[in-house]
Amino acid sequence: MEQKRKNESIVLGGGCFWCIEAVYERINGIESAVSGYAGGTTEQPTYEQVCSGLTGHAEVVKIEYDTSKISFKEILDIFFKAHDPTSENRQGADVGTQYRSIILYTTEDQKHQIQQYIQDLTNRKVYSKPIVTHIEPLKVFWPAEDYHQNYYEQHPYAGYCRIVIAPKLDKLGLPIDSLLK
Repeated sequence: MEQKRKNESIVLGGGCFWCIEAVYERINGIESAVSGYAGGTTEQPTYEQVCSGLTGHAEVVKIEYDTSKISFKEILDIFFKAHDPTSENRQGADVGTQYRSIILYTTEDQKHQIQQYIQDLTNRKVYSKPIVTHIEPLKVFWPAEDYHQNYYEQHPYAGYCRIVIAPKLDKLGLPIDSLLK
C-alpha cells in the first residue's frame, strides 16, 4: 500500500546555511530548502545583522519534505552527519552564535523524536563529546536575502564552495555537480 503524500517542515542550523542547503537540495523527498534566519529576536534581520551575533538568530535552512519519500529520522540522520553537533557556536572556520547547532521543530511530535534521537546517539556514544544541539520551537523563520538562496548551485567555483561545501557533499556521498536528486 502506497503511503499518502504529506509535506512537513523542519528548520535546521549547523554552521553556514549554504552548506546545509546544498546537502538537502540533493536528497530525494526534499521539496525545498530555503536559507534563512531563526531562533533570535530581531524582526526581519539582514545577513549583516545576523553576522554581528547580536540578533540571537542562527543561520538556518527551512526544509520542506514529502513524508512518503523520506522519514523524519532520515532527515535527522543526514543533519547529524552533515555537521559537528558537539561544537558550540562553531563549524570549522565559522565561529559565532549564528553558527550554532540548532533544530527548530514545528510539532510536538518532532520535538519528541529529536529528543529520542539525540538520546540514542548519546547512549551509543556516537560522539566522543556531548551533543550541544539546541532544540527549540520555531517561532518565526525569516528567509535570507535572494543572493544566499541556492548559493552553491550559483557559485560552485567560489572558494568557500570548493573548500568547504564540495568536500562535505563528497563525504556524504552526494553529487557535487548540478545533477540534483
